[in-house]
Amino acid sequence: MTIRRIEAGPRMSQAVVHGNTVYLAGQVGTAGKSVAEQTKDILVAVERLLKEAGSDKSKILQAIIWLADMNDFAEMNSVWDKWIDGKDAPARATGEAKLATPEYKVEIIITAAL
Repeated sequence: MTIRRIEAGPRMSQAVVHGNTVYLAGQVGTAGKSVAEQTKDILVAVERLLKEAGSDKSKILQAIIWLADMNDFAEMNSVWDKWIDGKDAPARATGEAKLATPEYKVEIIITAAL
């Protein structure tokens, strides 16, 4: 079975396709923006990467969302809930973690079917 890497770099690929599954690297928005703005940026990147892989948001199997502060849960969800189609909602987990820099407030990891 082949492995296809999308936007591969020396440290990581932004997406990897193996079999009928697409694995996205953790996506972050523009550092320093609000939680809502970063979430919007991330979801644009997710859609772009899924499209390049041959998938789309209706085929998302799992989303793992990291917030720098769980107090931002409602703000992030206000964007997520408008973006995701309720009938195609993936399995999802959300937790709090120290992200790569203090300017990042949200990171989203996606696994999707082709």
